[in-house]
Amino acid sequence: MKKRITILFFILSFFFSLDVGAQCAMCRAALGGESNTAQAQAVNDGIVYLMAVPYVLVAGIGYAVYRMRKNKKMN
Repeated sequence: MKKRITILFFILSFFFSLDVGAQCAMCRAALGGESNTAQAQAVNDGIVYLMAVPYVLVAGIGYAVYRMRKNKKMN
């Protein structure tokens, strides 16, 4: 039961997000000010994109390993 709750928590956490301003100090200084809001949003989107790619790759590899182990048990 505890394992199901943990899995459910992680699955549901993908559907909720918080609005964060994650930028390094150099990016924040270069994009600071009212006139660069579109550029600042583009940089934030790029950071999120770069952060998400490794998670997707690890999930794909994990799924492939799961399928291989499942097929071994059936044979």
